[in-house]
Amino acid sequence: MSKQLDECCSPLVREPLPEPQAAELAKGSKAAGDPVRLRLLSLIASHVGGEICVCDLTRAFTLTGPTISHHAKVLREAGLITGERRGTWIYYRVQPGPLSRLSAMLTP
Repeated sequence: MSKQLDECCSPLVREPLPEPQAAELAKGSKAAGDPVRLRLLSLIASHVGGEICVCDLTRAFTLTGPTISHHAKVLREAGLITGERRGTWIYYRVQPGPLSRLSAMLTP
């Protein structure tokens, strides 16, 4: 692989992805590929302190709490976010590693 190709191109076009990496990235891409989940990711990642209460997330949408929880579960299962229960609320935080790998795949 040339140094020029290494510097200008995303990993996706530099060389074929190994099967395990492709499976991981596909899972994250599929989870983030929904507009509600993409917005959830953005709200969580951009929130002050890097985490947000589900109570704040539900206020940002016209969707029901169970629907928001379902979308958060999909993001959690894909490894893009984590959730921690504190009392009756769950606080979500983005997992930087998987999100960075997903982003790096597409970034030149």
